[in-house]
Amino acid sequence: QVQPVESGGGLARTGGSLRLSCAASGGSFEKYDVGWFRQALGKEREFVAAARWSGGGPYYSDSVKGRFTIDRDNAKNLVKLQMNNLSPEDTAVYYCAAARSYALVISTTTAYDYWGQGTQVTVSS
Repeated sequence: QVQPVESGGGLARTGGSLRLSCAASGGSFEKYDVGWFRQALGKEREFVAAARWSGGGPYYSDSVKGRFTIDRDNAKNLVKLQMNNLSPEDTAVYYCAAARSYALVISTTTAYDYWGQGTQVTVSS
């Protein structure tokens, strides 16, 4: 069983950048698909990006495509999310999640078995 642990959240200005990291605690991300989700205050959790263990993808939501990049380093058991050109609409708690089994649709929360505690990202205007 793997426990994702996020780090790297914080405060950024509009147009700025942040990089989030997700580490595998208690195991490794080997053979797990890994995704990033976010949840803004009062809103549902939404898909951001994902990368498969098999190398398929990456996958991005339309709202972050072209601005965010997901990068997984299987040797280091790390999955990073580089976020550029941030806007206040990106303000949310960002969660890393790991899926044990292949899911055809990787952008839904139900595809994932293990979730991190989340890290806050706040973008000021």
